[in-house]
Amino acid sequence: MAVVAEELLDDVARRFALLSDPTRLRLIGVLHEAGELPSGELAERARVTPANASQHLGRLLAGGIVARRRQGTSVYYRIVDPTIEEICRIVCAGIEPAVRLREAVGAR
Repeated sequence: MAVVAEELLDDVARRFALLSDPTRLRLIGVLHEAGELPSGELAERARVTPANASQHLGRLLAGGIVARRRQGTSVYYRIVDPTIEEICRIVCAGIEPAVRLREAVGAR
């Protein structure tokens, strides 16, 4: 049995590409902790410029990972893909032993 069905490979690759950028992962992490935030506060908490946040949020929005809503002059973002937290948790659990080993070897 294949890990990924052949007809889904392109979609799966696009999803992983969206998650391949540290800035997007930082934005997702902040949203995970906060729930929903206006774009300016989200950019500040993620330590990126508003323009940079906007670019990355646009990609996450187009990929169906986040949604946005307008309230007055503010735009609020939230995570709408319920699988994102689990994907990030699984990947982190998978690489954590290697990172710890690398740190231990580097500390010698």
